[in-house]
Amino acid sequence: MKANLFLLAIICCDCLTHNYIFAQEVNSLQQPFDNCQVEGSITIYDYQKKQWISSDIEDSHHTTLPASTFKILNTLIALETGAVEDENEIIPWIGDEYDTSRYGIRPETFHSMSMKEAFQLSAGWAYVELAKRIGKEKYKKYLTQSNYGNVDLSVPGYDFWNFGDFAISPANQIETLIGVYEETLPFSANSFRILKDIMIVEQRDDYVLRAKTGWTRVEGKNIGWWVGYVEKKDNVYFFATRLINDRSDNNQNFGECRKTITRDILRQLNIVNGR
Repeated sequence: MKANLFLLAIICCDCLTHNYIFAQEVNSLQQPFDNCQVEGSITIYDYQKKQWISSDIEDSHHTTLPASTFKILNTLIALETGAVEDENEIIPWIGDEYDTSRYGIRPETFHSMSMKEAFQLSAGWAYVELAKRIGKEKYKKYLTQSNYGNVDLSVPGYDFWNFGDFAISPANQIETLIGVYEETLPFSANSFRILKDIMIVEQRDDYVLRAKTGWTRVEGKNIGWWVGYVEKKDNVYFFATRLINDRSDNNQNFGECRKTITRDILRQLNIVNGR
């Protein structure tokens, strides 16, 4: 991964064009990645200035599985298709059907729960059950309309966001988040209201942080995400942090590093404060 941080200015007013030029080089923000002993990148979009910041512009456009960050769009699709009535509808626990060899052992998620709890606990099994209700054809429709990822749902089964060839880049993640913030994606106002409520991670007097983690393991590698946006009184900052490392490294802090790296950089850029 490249060590330098670049400030990127958009060529035209539409931030979704993917046409970027280098505006200037600023101080490196590589240290948080080094502290965690992981490779990865962070991509940030300044909504008011229409400027991009990336620690690795090439990685900003490299696609991988979205893992549980897909729960952001997945929640909107589940609500819009009627797979669930609202965030409080209970999804029945599947018990012995749950494949812990595939998804890992997380006893705190082994019970019936609402969609809101499933989102906040990142209970993969619950969203797989919702995906069965939705069906891949409806997914393809909404993914295409939302310009989300490569729309490759060819993997058998329904957990296509953790396994298979479905993929999205950090820049595309931010495009989706902008669509959530602006409510310009093809979903109802009520669906956006529910999603924005369950995405809240931190709420302070001067900002609200909405975000979602993601983590999957493929081909001997960990892929970890933290994506979201910081809404302030005078601006909004969107971010997508992705870490990738070999599982053989046995980095016990990999999961937490998704957040510590992001928060360190957001503090350095004076976007958030505190811990």
